[in-house]
Amino acid sequence: MEVDELLGELRRRGATLATAESLTGGRLAARITTVPGASRTFLGGVVAYASDAKQHLLGVPAGLVARHGVVSAECARAMAEGARAALGATWAVSTTGVAGPDEQEGKPVGTVFVGVAGPTGTTVVALELVGDREAVQERTCREAVSALGARLHGEEPGLR
Repeated sequence: MEVDELLGELRRRGATLATAESLTGGRLAARITTVPGASRTFLGGVVAYASDAKQHLLGVPAGLVARHGVVSAECARAMAEGARAALGATWAVSTTGVAGPDEQEGKPVGTVFVGVAGPTGTTVVALELVGDREAVQERTCREAVSALGARLHGEEPGLR
C-alpha cells in the first residue's frame, strides 16, 4: 500500500494517525506529510532516538528498556501505544531497531520492529532487513505503511 492510499483509507474512516520513530529519525513522518491533504489525518509524530526520550516522551517504562532493550518488540509496542495516547490518535505506528553501521544491544544491523497500535489493540512486526543504513531506514518506512494498511484491512501481521 502506498502512503496516499493509506491516508485516503484513514480519511474515509474518519481516523487519525500518529508516529513514534527511532531508527527512521522522522523519515516516516516526512513521507506521510509529502502527501497533499495529509493534515486531515496525520496528527503528528515523535522522534525519540535516545532511550531517555522514549521513556519521557512516549512513556516507555524504564523497566521494559532494562529488561528487553529498545531493539525489541516490547519497546515497539510501548512506543506505538505511547504515541497513540500522547497525540490522541486512532492509530499510531512506531519504528525501532538497528540501522547500522554497528550492532546494538547484541542485535545485528537490520533487526527492526514496527508497532501498530489501534482501537483493537497493538501488533508488532519483526523484520530482518539487509542493506546499508539508508536502505534499512527506507525499507522500514515502507514496512510501517504496509503494516498499518494490513491492520486496516483486517489482517494481523507480526507478533501479538
